[in-house]
Amino acid sequence: MTATQADLRIDRPSVADGAALWRIAKESGKLDLNSSYSYLLWCRDFAGTSAVARAQDGEAVGFVTGYVRPEAPHTLLVWQVAVDAAYRGRGLAAALLDGLTARLTAERPITTVETTITPGNTASERLFTSYAARHGADVSREVLFGASLFPDGPHDPEVLYRIGPLTSA
Repeated sequence: MTATQADLRIDRPSVADGAALWRIAKESGKLDLNSSYSYLLWCRDFAGTSAVARAQDGEAVGFVTGYVRPEAPHTLLVWQVAVDAAYRGRGLAAALLDGLTARLTAERPITTVETTITPGNTASERLFTSYAARHGADVSREVLFGASLFPDGPHDPEVLYRIGPLTSA
């Protein structure tokens, strides 16, 4: 039986979700995998600016992690978005992103969303450009971190996508 988006619940993550987020990120094949410890910390310290999608059994099957930039308090930086393979292709990443920004804009004046995407990650490019279109926002792009800045070997540049101003959450 295949779960639909209606069978899922978007929620704030808890520390107990950290292992599932790490597994989903690892299995994505696209994301830079952080330590399992970092996902636990993220679920503790940035739960308010992150979201998980839960299956009927409560298990996290997708997530978006983010934070409000200290130097730009009206900007949400989206760190990672991933969906378990069994739940892909149902618009869950978009629902997570929309749900998170709706929750945050109800709490504080978020006018801009930022994320970084490596060249060639067409799924993320589509996710964020369609997000901008749904929210009546412009998208600007510039290289934030060039390939030469990464100390741990070859790494594609990280292109900053700045989406805003948001006209609807």
